Parts: sequence; structure tokens; C-alpha cells
Amino acid sequence: MENIRFETPITVKGDPAGTPLLLRSAKEASAFLLNSWSGKKSPKHRAALQACSDAISGEKPAMAARRAFVAAAREASIFINDKD
Repeated sequence: MENIRFETPITVKGDPAGTPLLLRSAKEASAFLLNSWSGKKSPKHRAALQACSDAISGEKPAMAARRAFVAAAREASIFINDKD
């Protein structure tokens, strides 16, 4: 199975108050997309879900899931930083 951990974690606003939440893997990002997403379910959101699923199943690298998640988080204005 592909390593689904992100080399560089992603920090997003974890709740409506803006509390920072650190996501370290495609699995954590997928759970956030499914259970905690407060933005609209846009095409970027769906692409991020698919990319996370592909990374978890080993079909794509975790970096692809990370990129897709960051794009969706930026669109939803919940992206804080990615510690780069």
C-alpha cells in the first residue's frame, strides 16, 4: 500500500471559529472532507475526495491528494498554511 502520509502537513480552519487543524495524511484529509467540510461541495471538493481515495487505495501518491486538498481548501477559504 502507498504511504498515505503527507510529507508536509496541511493546516486548515477546523471549525467555523477558525480553530487550526493539522492534517497529516490522505486519510485525515478524506475524513475532514466527508465530515467537517463547511464549504460548498464544488468540483474541487469532489476532486480532492477522489484524490484522497486514490491515495488511500494506493492508486496515486499522497502528494496528489495533498495538492487536490489544498486547492479545494483555498477555494473554500479554510486553508491556513502548509508549513512550507
